[in-house]
Amino acid sequence: MALPDTFKALSDPARRQILTLLRGGAMSAGDISRSLGVSPAGLSYHLSLLKKADLVLEYKRKNFVFYELNTSVFQELILWLGQFGGSGSEN
Repeated sequence: MALPDTFKALSDPARRQILTLLRGGAMSAGDISRSLGVSPAGLSYHLSLLKKADLVLEYKRKNFVFYELNTSVFQELILWLGQFGGSGSEN
């Protein structure tokens, strides 16, 4: 997991909206674009950053490109962030 890429990808509200949409399952690029009201070019930019951070996976089915969450990266991120949480004892 490349933390700088991950945090850069998560820093933008539009990319967080894409991730929220994908929680419901895989979606085509066209469906994501319509749901968010963004142009295909704008969506392509956001998806490329999410892919670079390994937060989404891309696959092709017939003439469509679909995207889905890469849950393993989210699990790693949660584990990494967990080390900063309270352990129940104050020092």
